[in-house]
Amino acid sequence: MEAIINIILTSGKTGVDIALYILLPILVVMMGFMKLMEAKGVLAFTAKLLAPLVKPFGIPGIGIFAALQIMLVSFAAPMATFAIMETDGTDKRRLATVFSMVLTMSQANVTFPMAAVGLNLPVIFATSLIGGLISASATYYIFARTLGEESFTDTLQVTSNHTENALNTVIKGSQEALNIVFKSIPLLILAICFVGFLKHFNAITMLENILSPILGVFGITGASVLPIVTKFLAGGTAMMGITFDMLKEGILSVPEFNRIAGFIMNPFDLVGIAVLMTAGAKTASIARPAIIGAMLGITIRGVIHLIIF
Repeated sequence: MEAIINIILTSGKTGVDIALYILLPILVVMMGFMKLMEAKGVLAFTAKLLAPLVKPFGIPGIGIFAALQIMLVSFAAPMATFAIMETDGTDKRRLATVFSMVLTMSQANVTFPMAAVGLNLPVIFATSLIGGLISASATYYIFARTLGEESFTDTLQVTSNHTENALNTVIKGSQEALNIVFKSIPLLILAICFVGFLKHFNAITMLENILSPILGVFGITGASVLPIVTKFLAGGTAMMGITFDMLKEGILSVPEFNRIAGFIMNPFDLVGIAVLMTAGAKTASIARPAIIGAMLGITIRGVIHLIIF
């Protein structure tokens, strides 16, 4: 019983730390900035400009911001874009398309630190774009087609009061960020607690024993099992910490890490999905087709890495 209480308390501390010291500062800045850009019409202009390039993939122009945010800022940064898409008239089909793309692409908060220990950035960025576009297309044309398509003009409705100064606009965006972060805390704690229970009852060790022979068929060594299992159950940050240690101790080699990078360098895990779904009710409602589309894109990304490395 004491062990279970310790797992719950540790999970609570970790979840609150992630929410307050990772999600909160990123979202306060990003949502404040995005609200300002929305009020000044920058997002509407950019969406209209880029719409012809991404339209064949089912991605609205504003979806480009989500792609840039995930690749250059953090896994949580696209929540600022999702929050805007919740209210700007974007239909569920296109929202699912962008959500799927984001789940497939590499998150900057893991990509850049791992580059310091040998992650191949050019390849990871290239496969991120390829996988993201494949996921988006598959979701829009196949998995989310039953959601229907509402009448939608690929620009943003600028609803902000232009008599307000820039500071007030930024503050309003930051206050919305606070609400999103606080809503994410219960899901974070529950996801981390679930993984803690799995570890306590040796379920992860069992998974390693089961998956090692299967992954070996594809040329993935047994040493790669722990980062893979940790990533999908505990999230990218936990995977990063474990992989750093394994690379440092020589348990996992750089080529081996790059081979599996296509599968694990993305926010597609219990924690990542749970956090992104808190952007709004509409985002949460289209999670299923987005997740299915992301699985396809991630699989193709992973195969490309296996071929290259």
